[in-house]
Amino acid sequence: MKGKVFFMGRMVGTVSRGIRTPIIKAGDDLVKIVADSVLEAAKEYDFEIKDRDIIAATEAIVARAQANYATVDEIATDIRNKFTGDTLGVIFPILSRNRFAICLRAIAKGAKKIVLMLSYPSDEVGNHLITLDMLDEKGVNPYSDVLTLEKYRELFGYVKHQFTGMDYVEYYENLIKESGAEVEIIFSNNPRTILNYTKDVLVCDIHTRARTKRILKENGGNIILGLDDIMTSPIGESGCNEDYGLLGSNKATEDKVKLFPRNCDEFVLELQAEIFKRTGKTVEVMVYGDGAFKDPVGKIWELADPVVSPGYTSGLTGTPNEVKLKYLADNNFAHLEGEALKEAIKNHIKSKKENLVGSMESQGTTPRRLTDLIGSLCDLTSGSGDKGTPVVYISGYFDNYTDN
Repeated sequence: MKGKVFFMGRMVGTVSRGIRTPIIKAGDDLVKIVADSVLEAAKEYDFEIKDRDIIAATEAIVARAQANYATVDEIATDIRNKFTGDTLGVIFPILSRNRFAICLRAIAKGAKKIVLMLSYPSDEVGNHLITLDMLDEKGVNPYSDVLTLEKYRELFGYVKHQFTGMDYVEYYENLIKESGAEVEIIFSNNPRTILNYTKDVLVCDIHTRARTKRILKENGGNIILGLDDIMTSPIGESGCNEDYGLLGSNKATEDKVKLFPRNCDEFVLELQAEIFKRTGKTVEVMVYGDGAFKDPVGKIWELADPVVSPGYTSGLTGTPNEVKLKYLADNNFAHLEGEALKEAIKNHIKSKKENLVGSMESQGTTPRRLTDLIGSLCDLTSGSGDKGTPVVYISGYFDNYTDN
């Protein structure tokens, strides 16, 4: 009968569960805690641990268990060790009280004068100083115009962030002064601009940092380093991150940051082995940080970490290889209905090519890495507040329409 609904047996696909754990402290056996928490949740809520399910742990608890911290004074020491001049250019930082403000305090303590160069109208991850409409109204071209602080104030006044209520220009200016350094603030989107003020530059952008460093070095820069070059080895008893330095750090206390976790590949393999030992199932495991998605109102990209996942098991390598069901239903099998349509689509999925890149039937599927997709799902599931679920268990992510 036309329009009749045919149910397919199994009615639930992917399920993402936030898993509560004890509060993680430095030195904790995180592999045991995560395994215990997942298995206890499975027992209490009656879900099955299956092959290719996913256990994900937020980077924060991995770093905390590792005691991977650095103080403001330790960071300042590393700044002084690596930049020998009196004036330091600090360019393209994100606008964040949690992510960058405490780092800026440390940087300022390690220098006599800071020339702070902010991108505009927004930072790299979408936090806006001003709107595009304001630029249009004042006739400012962000691709070519360089603004002093005085000119910026004359044009735009004191603009507060839509969500945080902060005037980040004033906030960062005061932080630098309170840390004992002189400060000069300019606004430009051209990395070369900073070289008119100083040849020693700390590059603070995240995902475009390699290009920014290259441009500065090619145009006469002297000491050109990025946040990823600071705290790459311990200062005294501090933590460090050999790969990402200060990138991915968060405020821990008023005088300390939690660095991005180290050796995540070891952690995920150990947790995978522990779950196999206790269940006989081979799950995939990943460590996740910020997801990669955009707030349509505030225009903020969430991705302030250098990568979504700093460590994952091999089964999470690659991108999805999926066909679009609605494309098949509307095109290949438009002449079929009901049970015949269902069986035709199932058979098509079972016989699909191993690589569907470029094929019409895969158009509209998300061309992103699995770790970025899954990390974003985890970040949205666990949140960043008081949910208390720093571990996420995902069932059925790799299932498709043929699995019953």
